[in-house]
Amino acid sequence: MSDRAAAGHVAVAVVAYRNPADVSACLRALEGSTHRDFEVVICENGGREAFARLTAALPNQLAGGQPVRIIDGGGNLGFAGGVNRCLAASPDAEAWWILNPDAAPETEAMGALLGRLRAGDCDAVGCIILLPGGRVQSFGGLWRFWLARAVSLGYGASERIGPDPARIEARQNYLNGASMMVSRRFVDVAGPMREDYFLYAEEVEWCLRARERGLRLGFAPAARVLHRQGSTTGAITHIARRARTPVYLNVRNSLLVTRDRRPGLLGLATVTSLVGVLLRYPRRGAWRQLFWALSGWLAGVRGERGRPAWIAP
Repeated sequence: MSDRAAAGHVAVAVVAYRNPADVSACLRALEGSTHRDFEVVICENGGREAFARLTAALPNQLAGGQPVRIIDGGGNLGFAGGVNRCLAASPDAEAWWILNPDAAPETEAMGALLGRLRAGDCDAVGCIILLPGGRVQSFGGLWRFWLARAVSLGYGASERIGPDPARIEARQNYLNGASMMVSRRFVDVAGPMREDYFLYAEEVEWCLRARERGLRLGFAPAARVLHRQGSTTGAITHIARRARTPVYLNVRNSLLVTRDRRPGLLGLATVTSLVGVLLRYPRRGAWRQLFWALSGWLAGVRGERGRPAWIAP
């Protein structure tokens, strides 16, 4: 272990896609962190022009002297590809904090996550993720294999409700990828994120794979992060106005998770996933989204992977 790792150095890994305003706001929030030993590594997936715009918009270091490094992804690597590039670019870190560019952590968040990780009984740590308006998006996640569906623990609860950390840790089997801190052991044992998912559910598969290999997931209730969810993908608009990419990939990749981690349940998950699609979209008049969801379902049944053809490389 290097001296920097021993000293508690954290690398904050951010994957950007043509959204310099989001990234700038995220950096402003990080400047207030009470834990000061960190760097920020950003992978821009939006191409050469986006990389140039982001480089021009951001400082080389934060007000506290923490370095900010921007990597040109050389094309659209997807979320997992961007995360993997950030991890590889910061090999001396004790821990990596994977943080969405549309997230704003509170000042104590980084220190609380690192403190929970250093307790020694877990290998990756999640936190309280809040939506604008003060409601909870996630305390952690529970993946139901037979439904090919994620359950966000605490979703919709008031931010004033204090969760029971022991109960969260007992129930969760994945962490929300908008904010998760992973240790060196986690990366060494679990390996990198799967880039063939491209976008959505890759953190779910990563955590499930890690648990299968004996790694443990923790929860830091003192760490709070505001998440302006889906600012670049259009994933949180009304269901009848949602964009093609999140609709398609959510359904496809949900089946891939069960295919990869519990293949014996894939037949059942295929049926329940189709029923869910047919119940969800028509009753809301989301006919175009229904077509995209069915296309994603068929792709998941076929085991198709990678970047969809309509998304620019």
